[in-house]
Amino acid sequence: MIYFHIFLAFFIPGILGYGGGPASIPLIENEVVDRYEWMSVNEFSEVLAMGNALPGPIATKMAGYIGYAEGGILGAIVGVFATVAPSLILMISLLGLLMKYKDSPRVKRLTIVVRPVIAVLLGVMTYDFFFSSYEGVGMMQTILIGGISFILMEKLKVHPAYVIAGSLVYGALVLS
Repeated sequence: MIYFHIFLAFFIPGILGYGGGPASIPLIENEVVDRYEWMSVNEFSEVLAMGNALPGPIATKMAGYIGYAEGGILGAIVGVFATVAPSLILMISLLGLLMKYKDSPRVKRLTIVVRPVIAVLLGVMTYDFFFSSYEGVGMMQTILIGGISFILMEKLKVHPAYVIAGSLVYGALVLS
C-alpha cells in the first residue's frame, strides 16, 4: 500500500502543478507533510534545500529521495515515475492526436510554423555552445572537436552516442 501512496503523493502534484517543479513544491509538501505525515516541515525544507543544490528538475529529485526514504529503491522508482507520468501521458495523448490528424490542413500549417521555430532555437543553442566552448578551451580545440565530430557523424555515419562518448574521453584526457 505504501507504493500506491507514494504514487499518489507525486502523481497528484504532477497533474495539478502547472508551471513545473517549483509550482508543484507546495502541493508535494501538502501530500508529504500534511496528508501522509512522512516528514515534518523542517525535514521537508531540508530535502527541498538539498534538491535545489543539485542539478536537474527539483520535483523528480525530491520524489526520488522521499520515495526512497519511505519505500526503498522501488519507492524511489515509483516516486520518480509518478512525477513524470502526467507529462508522459499527456505527450503520448497529444502525439496520438497529432498522428490521427496529421493530414489535416491545420496540422500541416502548425508543422510549417513550428519547424522554423525549432530550427532557430537549435541555432541559438548551437551558437551558445560554440562560444562557451571557445571561451572554455579555445578556438583550436573547439574547431578540432567540432570538425572531427562532423566528419564522424556526417561522412562516416558514426552514431552520435559514440561521438559524444569519444568527445567526453578526449575532454577528460586532453583538456583537463
